[in-house]
This record gives sequence, C-alpha cells and structure tokens, in this order.
Amino acid sequence: MTNKREYKAGSAIQITGLNKWFGDFHALKDIDLSINNGERVVICGPSGSGKSTLIRCVNALESHNSGNIELFGISIHDHQKNNKNSLSEIGMVFQQFNLFPHLTILQNLTLGPIKSRGMSKADAEKLAIKYLERVKIPDQAHKRPSELSGGQQQRVAIARSLCMEPKIMLFDEPTSALDPEMIAEVLDVIIDLASDGMTMVCVTHEMGFAKEAADRMVFMDKGEIVESGAPENFFKTPKTDRCKKFLNQILRH
Repeated sequence: MTNKREYKAGSAIQITGLNKWFGDFHALKDIDLSINNGERVVICGPSGSGKSTLIRCVNALESHNSGNIELFGISIHDHQKNNKNSLSEIGMVFQQFNLFPHLTILQNLTLGPIKSRGMSKADAEKLAIKYLERVKIPDQAHKRPSELSGGQQQRVAIARSLCMEPKIMLFDEPTSALDPEMIAEVLDVIIDLASDGMTMVCVTHEMGFAKEAADRMVFMDKGEIVESGAPENFFKTPKTDRCKKFLNQILRH
C-alpha cells in the first residue's frame, strides 16, 4: 500500500489549542492537529502520553477544558447542540469489544441502525451482513459473543461501527486486549478498510501496521505532540531524541 495519496478537499478533523485536565493533571497541552479527509493517521507514544484521551475528546466521550475541535468545519459543540446524532459520523473501536453478551452478533450490529437511524429491521440486517462479510465473518452472525475468539469479537466491533456508516473511524489500541496470534487478523481487516479512503485515526503500538497503513505518524509524550511526519521519515530519521528513544525501545520487541 502506498503512503502517497491525494486527499479529498478540506479537513475532516481540526484541533486547535486543545487542553484537558483531570483534576490537577494536565493530560493534553495545547494540542494542534489537522487531519485531512481520507487521511490515515497513527498516533503512538508511551503509556499515559494522552493518546487515548485525545481521540476520546474528538468523539466527545471526554470533554475538553479549552481549545476547539472541528469536524468537517463545524465545532463539536455545535454538533452536540444542533443535532445529537451528528457525532454518529464518527465510529470508534475500543480496546475492549463492548459487545452485548446476551445478543447475537447480528443483533449487536443492527441495534444502532435501528435505534439511532430509524432503519427497518430488514434493512439493518442486510447492512449488518454486508459488513460482517467485509470483516470476513458472515458465518458468525447468529452466534453470541462468548462463542467467538477475541479476534473475531474485535472484528464484530469494527463491523458494528461500520454499520453506522461513519465518515471517520477512530481506533483506540484495537489489538491490546488480544492474544498475539489474533492481532494479525484484526490488523489485516483495518488495513483492508484503510484502502477504501475513509478518514482513520488509530492509537496503536503496532509499528509494522503503522508502516503499512499510515499516511502520517504522530508521536505524543506527556500530553504534547512531540513529532509528526510521513512514516518513511518518522521511522528512518526521527527528529527528536525522545522519539528516537521510544522507537529504539518499541522496535526492539
């Protein structure tokens, strides 16, 4: 997969002067970040650097204290104020699968389109099967989550987000809860989705995946963006000592 692509006009996500505190802890410090339509961005950095907090602010799962976040040129405050469903343009896949254990896979996938988008059961099921096929597990539709492997459950979680037909997909360390042998199958699905041209932001420590899928790398430490750039430059010639140290540590494993 080539990392040099033309993006659609305009920014999908524009973050300006973003600050976030948890009590006395300054979790995000004056973050400025612009992500183009169709761009694939991987955010990496040590634990506690603010990576997950940043994408949770983008999805309004965390409120921020100052600064601004715009989605397609509209502040998320206006999104929330004017249309409670407008943030459904963002899909998010978490570390944990968060599937309803008492529902079948098909029921897990159709719940959102039926409840939030007013879709008929029949149409929602067609959509669910479409995306289960996309993540290569249509044969699991009538099972419950406990009958699936961890990798299969995470693929269901991805399909569930896709059923809301978002314009942006956020991934928060989507493989961190998986056994090593299941990581590749989930990353292969995400790489396949990345080829569609959807705007994607992924927090991950999987640097092999980042090299293959990312258009841009963003390195965070202590609540700040320390360095960003194209993967070929980021991995071969990092600019900062902090980034060099991080890459030396993580690429050794």
